[in-house]
Amino acid sequence: MTLTRRILLAATAATLALPAAGQDAPPPFDGTETPTIALVRYLSTGDFFQAYLSGVQRQADALGIELRVFDSRQDAALQSDMMDQAIGLGVDGIVVQHGLTESMVPAVQRAVDAGIPVVAFDVNVENEAVPQIEQSDRDLARLALEQAIADNGESFQAGYVYVAGIAPLDRRDETWREFKERYPGIEEVASWGTLDNPIANSVADQASAVLRANPMIEVVFAPYDEFAKGVVIAANEAGMAQDLKIYSADMSTANINAMREPGSPWAASAATNPAVVGEVSVRALAMLMAGEDPGRQVVIPPALITQEFLNENDIGNMEELAAQLPTFAHADVAMTDWMTLPER
Repeated sequence: MTLTRRILLAATAATLALPAAGQDAPPPFDGTETPTIALVRYLSTGDFFQAYLSGVQRQADALGIELRVFDSRQDAALQSDMMDQAIGLGVDGIVVQHGLTESMVPAVQRAVDAGIPVVAFDVNVENEAVPQIEQSDRDLARLALEQAIADNGESFQAGYVYVAGIAPLDRRDETWREFKERYPGIEEVASWGTLDNPIANSVADQASAVLRANPMIEVVFAPYDEFAKGVVIAANEAGMAQDLKIYSADMSTANINAMREPGSPWAASAATNPAVVGEVSVRALAMLMAGEDPGRQVVIPPALITQEFLNENDIGNMEELAAQLPTFAHADVAMTDWMTLPER
């Protein structure tokens, strides 16, 4: 082989090794460097957050980004410290995933002051420079509650699982209060909730006591899947599953299996695909890093998934659900021509 031919082959191989986005992409995605981003997480327990992380990783890989994950495990002070660690490392961008407003507002401002682009998923950081990635939490709650009305009528005794101070739960709570005003026949008999790990088991302990004390509860609104799992555990242990219907938010393969268990009280859940939400979070951040504007609010529309739909279509996992609901496979949000999507 001649020297010229070896050089040409080496050049071709180097070109093919570049991220697909690098051909026409702006810096830092043009293949001249490897950008680094940080994912700074407050919540990480449960299938939703595992799937979200997988989406973040897949989209980062597709764009040739090095991802660093900081996991505070519901420790607000530690999450704030981790923001400073990411800033100190000189990352090119930061995704903040959940957190408490009071701790994240100053932490995010420090990143912005350092010139680091930031996007926030499901945490209000009160910063005009930071796009908010949202699942349209009010629509999530609305879809689930509309199904509860359709299934149970406009009058029923309800239990409600809620923890204040978490942005998506607070937005879902607004819709719950609106529904109670619109339908005065809905009586909130009891409210409980915790984010103590493991969340589902901790909620189950609370729910067991609540259901024993309030056997008249017919409907439980649990607008986070770990909450719903806890209520399912408690209802099964109390022998009340046949008398209860649970309406929730979020979806995963484990949730699908739980909803399809014979006699499951989990009637419906409104959800986006958490992996798709993770992909959108990275794409929105990449746009900021490239000097583009993804918009102040980046909203991923949800869908309603009922137990009946899952059973009728014999859906057993998220891949089969995405095949039946195309919006679960991809959200055409925060997209530009130069971006590469993960392989499907």
